Amino acid sequence: MKTIVVVLFTSLFSFSQTIDLQSFASGFTEPVEIAHAGDSRLFVAEKGGLIKILNTNGSVNATPFLDVSTLTNAGGERGLLGLAFHPDFATNGYFFINYTNSSNNTVIARYIVSSNPDVATSTGVVLMTINQPYSNHNGGCLKFGTDGFLYIGMGDGGSGGDPQGYSQNLTIDSGNPTRVFLGKMLRIDVNVATTPYYSIPATNPYVGQTGKEEIWAIGLRNPWKFTFNKNNGDLWIADVGQNSIEEINKTVAPLTPGLNFGWRCYEGNSTYNTSGCVPMSSLTMPFAEYDHSGGNCSVTGGYVYTGTTYPNFQNKYFFADYCVNRIGYVDVTNGSTTYTSNFSGNAYYTTFGEDISGELYIAASANGTIYKIIDTSLNSPDFESNGFSLYPNPTSSSFTISNSTTVLIREIQLFDVTGKLVLTKDISENKTIHTSSLSKGIYTVTLLDNNNKRYNSKLVIQ
Repeated sequence: MKTIVVVLFTSLFSFSQTIDLQSFASGFTEPVEIAHAGDSRLFVAEKGGLIKILNTNGSVNATPFLDVSTLTNAGGERGLLGLAFHPDFATNGYFFINYTNSSNNTVIARYIVSSNPDVATSTGVVLMTINQPYSNHNGGCLKFGTDGFLYIGMGDGGSGGDPQGYSQNLTIDSGNPTRVFLGKMLRIDVNVATTPYYSIPATNPYVGQTGKEEIWAIGLRNPWKFTFNKNNGDLWIADVGQNSIEEINKTVAPLTPGLNFGWRCYEGNSTYNTSGCVPMSSLTMPFAEYDHSGGNCSVTGGYVYTGTTYPNFQNKYFFADYCVNRIGYVDVTNGSTTYTSNFSGNAYYTTFGEDISGELYIAASANGTIYKIIDTSLNSPDFESNGFSLYPNPTSSSFTISNSTTVLIREIQLFDVTGKLVLTKDISENKTIHTSSLSKGIYTVTLLDNNNKRYNSKLVIQ
């Protein structure tokens, strides 16, 4: 298992933290979304039109979960772009996709799983088709909020600078009526059995205004990725900037309908084109932003960490940039931003993912690899400096002690978080330790050499 080690340097926090990317699975082609369906599986959507099942052991099912490659026009910013499972998927089997069709328009469609839980039926029903004037800024993300409604992120239609002003426009063009949805966040109730297979939530801001009732918020440029904090319902939108600024928006639950996130009037907090714009005081400005220095070009939004494996990750929103091979995180309370150092090579991070336990993943388009995001500050400096390591960490069934020194280790001890000794083993010969009998959690690992000197580290069993 390949591990890329990246050290985070920050004066904002009292702990020393190391973020690692642990290779979890490979062989994907342009992965653009990672989702779970309320169980242990991960579903990886590829831009070309395939959705593949990724299992907990890192294996990928040979048969795709869904293949819509004949329906979608993939290339550039087009293709299969979004995937979301219904909150009641275990009961109704419904999931939803966002793709660009052969006419280069955005399609929101509903599919259903077949009698085989690892394969979907091949035919879906179309809920919405939205006309796209250009090839870029299609948005593509769709997620269920904690309110049970489906949110759909729409880009401003493309070109540069939103030339038709779609993001702020609320006037319907009779020739292209669906373009009123461009540059908006839509919200619909998909618990409807008949055409058009959705209804309008009563609290949407334009209820009663035919043709735009689906709109929940305006003023977005290209919300490539947005997510909900599953613990509190907060909405995080990473909106791709124009020439200078990438922005991250935070909307606290209960969510307020009718927000205006400011594009094209503002790029981040900076003026872009304020002709005909409402006062800045009436806009929802970014919670965090960063500029294009150092090669940044396009924010890839992520998640607030809601898992339990890595306490240091709590209260942090993880994100990346497509053009710079590093990860950042935003403190959810004050908006301060911290970055890893740059990784070697070019990964082109396209999406983050969250499993059912709240642990985080990230997809690299350049090599088709899904990485798990882990915290190696669990390993103490003296453990590594003395030439010891243990892998994999986290583990689910076993781990191995590696020793690059001449020090002879005779015994290993594992202690749980209460300090109770739960395992002792002679490892003078066999340095692989099986953990399947132990509960999930964080453990202290102690190695004893022949002189009874101790070397300590941490281990996560998941």
